[in-house]
Amino acid sequence: MSASCTPPQGRMGRRKKTLQEQQELLGLSPYELERLKNIKENAKFLNSLKLLESASVLRSSPNNRRKTNGIKREKKVKIIEESTRRRSTRLQGINNPLTNNTEQPNMPEPVVLEEHPMKPPGPLELMPINFVEGSGTFENFVKTWDSISQVVTGSSKTTQSADFKRYVSGLKSMSLLDNGVAKVVRDRIFSVAVHPSESQILVAAGDKWGQVGLWNPNHQSHDNGAYAFTPHSRPVCCMYFSPSNSAHLLSLSYDGTVRCGDANRLVFEEIYRDAEDSFSSFDFLSPDASVLLVSHWDAHLSLVDSRTPGTSYEHRTSLGMKSARTVNVHPVNRNICVVAGACDVCIYDVRKLNKKTTQPVLSLIGHTRSVASAYFSPVTGNRILTTCADDLIRVYDSSSLSSVDLPFTSLRHNNNTGRWLTRFRAVWDPKQEDCFVIGSMLRPRQIPVFHENGNLLHSFQDSEYLGSVCSINAMHPTRNLLVGGNSSGRLHIFCG
Repeated sequence: MSASCTPPQGRMGRRKKTLQEQQELLGLSPYELERLKNIKENAKFLNSLKLLESASVLRSSPNNRRKTNGIKREKKVKIIEESTRRRSTRLQGINNPLTNNTEQPNMPEPVVLEEHPMKPPGPLELMPINFVEGSGTFENFVKTWDSISQVVTGSSKTTQSADFKRYVSGLKSMSLLDNGVAKVVRDRIFSVAVHPSESQILVAAGDKWGQVGLWNPNHQSHDNGAYAFTPHSRPVCCMYFSPSNSAHLLSLSYDGTVRCGDANRLVFEEIYRDAEDSFSSFDFLSPDASVLLVSHWDAHLSLVDSRTPGTSYEHRTSLGMKSARTVNVHPVNRNICVVAGACDVCIYDVRKLNKKTTQPVLSLIGHTRSVASAYFSPVTGNRILTTCADDLIRVYDSSSLSSVDLPFTSLRHNNNTGRWLTRFRAVWDPKQEDCFVIGSMLRPRQIPVFHENGNLLHSFQDSEYLGSVCSINAMHPTRNLLVGGNSSGRLHIFCG
């Protein structure tokens, strides 16, 4: 072949490669090559629309510039329902409607707990919540309570044991009854009372949410002789059988009510009511139990006469302290009472109570933290027993009320029960006024009895059935009998 027939080697003379040759050169599959072709055609089409040039013109124009403030979220307004602050008529300067006929302004309804509403005013039926219709057991229980009360009425006064060794021997002979443990109320026990009968055992307990339980361990029923009632809606922190008629059980609650359970009439009569205040304790000012002294958590003291119509107080005064936890009347000089509060233990003369603030006759010094209780010795009143959160139990000489010195006994005792246990309150033994009983945090669980000089006389224990702390305890006024209540609603009875 001649040179004139040779194809040109310049740029224009190059042969265009076929699709198959490009595929072989790049090593791409037909699918990938088709994809690249589509991409090039799409780019060519977009360029023909000139979108980028139009966008740049719009950005540069100040009239067409948009403000971008983001998405505005609508703020949710939190609606707070303010509960009306409860204020007593006394603080507002309004006379009591029970003692004054003047028209009262419209007061807001008090705020109540939905789960445990305030009980309606007036008498409530004494009917247990565990009542079984047609069984007849509760009727027999009430008849027994009424009959044993008629025997002890007028003869239930506490007496002092002359033989101390015999008393200690009686303590050591006591043991837990065979059927001496029962759940009497649903929740934590705040108060315990013992019926003064010497022939039958009848005990009562008040719990955290207004239940009052009565228990006769010798009574045969489906609940081991225990019956629960609901006369209150808040903790029942103080309870006594009436010293003049033990068929009456008086109970006081945080809900601002004092009621009297009557075994004869089968009602809980309302003695005192103040829905705007909270009560802490009470004691009998008169020997016939018709006049009461009621202490308030806001450090007020009310004198209540159950013989007068209505459910209001006869007299009310401020005690000039931060709070009032317990009130106790002198057993001999009944015009004198002792009140325990926040770091304060004061003695007052009831005859000197005034409308504003009453000054104490004496103040017991030495307490560094809140005081849970203060009680006169039950026969002579020559001693005052206090329980304080500073882990000390103190005994004062109150034989001379003109002056009270420092305590002659300061017993170290763990009184810090914590949040879930009722606070300890040391109480005198009514039949041995120089001895007292109190709960204990020690293990094994026990209920100790001390002499006023601080000596331990005996500790009640039972490895099988006493496995919890009995914070609230009470002694029988004449028999060798002890009742202890724990924070699960159970009572334990030790008897000799």
